[in-house]
Amino acid sequence: MNIRSIWEKRKSIIVTWLISYCAVLFVPILISLIVYSQSSAALRSEIHRANDSLLKQVGYTIDNQVDQMKRLTMELTWNARLQTLMYSSRTEADAQFDAYQLVKEFQTYQTSYASIDEFYVTWEREHAVLRSGNVRDMKTAFATLHDTGQMSYEDWLAAVETSEHNQFTLLPLMDAGATQSSIAYITHLPKDLNGRQAGTVVVMSDLARFQNAIKSISGFSGGYVLILNRNNEVLLSNLPKKQGEEVILQKVRSGGEEMPTSMKSGDSEIFYLQSSVSDLKYALVIPSSIYWQKAEYVRKLTLVSVLISVMGAGVLTWFFMRRNYSPIQKLVESLTDKNNDEEHAEWNELNFIQRAVSRTRSEKDKIAMQLQMHHNVLRSNMLSRLLKGRLDSPIPYEEAFKTYRMEQISDDYAVILFVIENDESLYEKLPGIDDNERRRFLQFIISNVVEELAGRYDHAGYVAEMDDMMVCLVNLSCGSGDDDQYKKDLHEIATEAQRFLKRYDMDLTVAISGRHSTLTGIAAAYSEAVDAMEYKMVLGKKGIITYDDIRKTPTDAVQFGYHYPLQAEQQLINLIKSGDFEQASAFMNEIADRNFQQPMMNLTLAKCFMFNLVGTMVKAINELGDGKGSVLNDNPNWMNGIMACDTVQEMRQELHSLLRDVCAFASARLESNMTHERAESIRDLSARVAGYIGENYGDSNMNVNTIGEHFDLKGSYLSKLFKTQTGEGLLDYLHKYRIAEAKRRMTMLQESVNEVSRAVGYNDAATFIRVFKKYEGITPGKYKEMN
Repeated sequence: MNIRSIWEKRKSIIVTWLISYCAVLFVPILISLIVYSQSSAALRSEIHRANDSLLKQVGYTIDNQVDQMKRLTMELTWNARLQTLMYSSRTEADAQFDAYQLVKEFQTYQTSYASIDEFYVTWEREHAVLRSGNVRDMKTAFATLHDTGQMSYEDWLAAVETSEHNQFTLLPLMDAGATQSSIAYITHLPKDLNGRQAGTVVVMSDLARFQNAIKSISGFSGGYVLILNRNNEVLLSNLPKKQGEEVILQKVRSGGEEMPTSMKSGDSEIFYLQSSVSDLKYALVIPSSIYWQKAEYVRKLTLVSVLISVMGAGVLTWFFMRRNYSPIQKLVESLTDKNNDEEHAEWNELNFIQRAVSRTRSEKDKIAMQLQMHHNVLRSNMLSRLLKGRLDSPIPYEEAFKTYRMEQISDDYAVILFVIENDESLYEKLPGIDDNERRRFLQFIISNVVEELAGRYDHAGYVAEMDDMMVCLVNLSCGSGDDDQYKKDLHEIATEAQRFLKRYDMDLTVAISGRHSTLTGIAAAYSEAVDAMEYKMVLGKKGIITYDDIRKTPTDAVQFGYHYPLQAEQQLINLIKSGDFEQASAFMNEIADRNFQQPMMNLTLAKCFMFNLVGTMVKAINELGDGKGSVLNDNPNWMNGIMACDTVQEMRQELHSLLRDVCAFASARLESNMTHERAESIRDLSARVAGYIGENYGDSNMNVNTIGEHFDLKGSYLSKLFKTQTGEGLLDYLHKYRIAEAKRRMTMLQESVNEVSRAVGYNDAATFIRVFKKYEGITPGKYKEMN
């Protein structure tokens, strides 16, 4: 390597090293020559400079620590969350949440500023202290941080609240070394608009961090160091009493801002330095005997060091430069992409290696993330095949279980189904993310909770999603051979899951299958759980339904029909026509209770019975109506609302609601709560809303609130008016309109399910499939095959 090649690669690390080696070599040589040339004429001046240099070194070390403290103080003071918390008029709940977010963010500062031992912010409005990771009241914070016996709680409050702005002072700190003290930098936050104190930022460093620097200079020169704040109060000193501490301290304090950089006091030499980054002051006291002894030694050593440095400079510099550069050169060659010429444009080897390592780590992280996502999808797919009885896997399931880290602890299995009954309301509580991400978030919560609960009972649980339900395949432990024990365990798992997830406002209906052996029995267990889940129509939502409860009906209690004779139907119609809601409601409840208060009503019979009651209501409405203005004509979609109910209890509630309106119509024969002009206005508004939906149904951002904003009304109020006119809510109408358009497109156009879902306003195909199945009873794919 010649000089010309080095110049061409002047950005290379070898050039930087060459300059660094020369600087390292010639700086001490230069200093030595200066000291030697001036020592005979100005020995005292050079000794002062040398000791002043030592003091600056201490000052530099301490200034670095102080600068860290001030920088952290500045970041805390101008933290956006802290500004919002201190100066915004938020509610107590929002303020507490902001405080929780803020102290979590403080943990990042704690990691970034490792040299800071403790920091906190006092919150005057709540009389609390914000620390990294927690919020504590004043007394608790004092007991945790400062209650070492050296300072009382009142003294601490005075020091924090009434001290000068940007003041350094001493504060005791728990577990802060032998001294149990620290140097604290106290900064008051600006006052709020009412002139009240908002809070104070306190940043503390252990005295041991400053004492290390003092020990180094004391061991080198035999001197003593004092650190003073702006009020000339001693923060740290290793000056012993026998050296006349009080006399020297008085001398230093009396100097004030005009004190010279060096002076003599008795048998000691005093050097003085003002901090460059703060209002701290540093003083170095050296006994005169040590002072002159070291100065003479340095003068003699100077000439020898210069000669040795010059002689070995050239050889050592060239030798180490070549030796250190060879491994880096080989590493660069191994990392260089021969096909990429752009990499050779930058000749700084360290930058090149850093970019190569960063690129490799980034690619590794991406690959790991993709593998994890694929792992979860494949595991879910394997569980779906098992639950549906597809055992024709190309890989044996025993090997697949090991691959996906699913331990088989026995040959007995059961299935637990979970259905979220209030998913739409939960989605509204998670703004800012799409439906697919919300669904994954809810699935993640349920999976973690259920699998952990299964493990607590010594079973293995594996959760997957199937047909809009969360399915947990439970591998029963070997110790659950007793039927009563495993049933009790499964019921406890379901109960605790319901209770825990209620904290997240999740309303769950749970179905539990029986126990089955071997992998072939998993499909039977899943089928039993699905059958049990169907019975929520009779038993109601938010409960726990076990397959044994719907299967073990005594033979003498098996139903082959239900009690609803023609005379009872005619009596109910007469009560409705008379307008007596109380008697009609009581009679309807009596008929329903007589049928449903049996051990277990067959699901098909329950549906037939409720449909019969709906038919009775229609008959009564038709007998009351005069062809114009009847309840059925004004509300043609009420029947759809009743038929769309998921449970018998919901159908009974809808029937009673309709019964009340029919009885009111029968008794009054007119709408007593609405004038004719208001009715026409609502009809016109409903027509315009329907037209707006017909024109913009493909907008994925359309919802009840955006429609309400378009018509300058609150979304919930507009939906109520719309339902009063049409018999169905605004959200249901929007979903049904989109589903109708989707059916038309799937029938007339050759489009995939994803294309159809986006065309009718659903960005997520899974959401579209769930809504389609809710209103049509089948999936879009099945509908497309049928048509």
